[in-house]
Amino acid sequence: MTMMNLVKRFQKDEDGAVTVDWVVLTAAIVGLGLIVMAAIRPGISGLAANIGTELNGWEIGVTGLPQ
Repeated sequence: MTMMNLVKRFQKDEDGAVTVDWVVLTAAIVGLGLIVMAAIRPGISGLAANIGTELNGWEIGVTGLPQ
């Protein structure tokens, strides 16, 4: 079998093509998730800082048995 025949047979072979499709699809979904997280991260960080500032201003009473 010549090298050209091997290459032609390899090009026609479809075994594993579904696996490659799933790998590409999964990589695209992960990439999209990373892009979305990068876009909303500044807003989430700002909101977390505002919540922390608000909670630090609260006084919480202690209940329980006297010491």
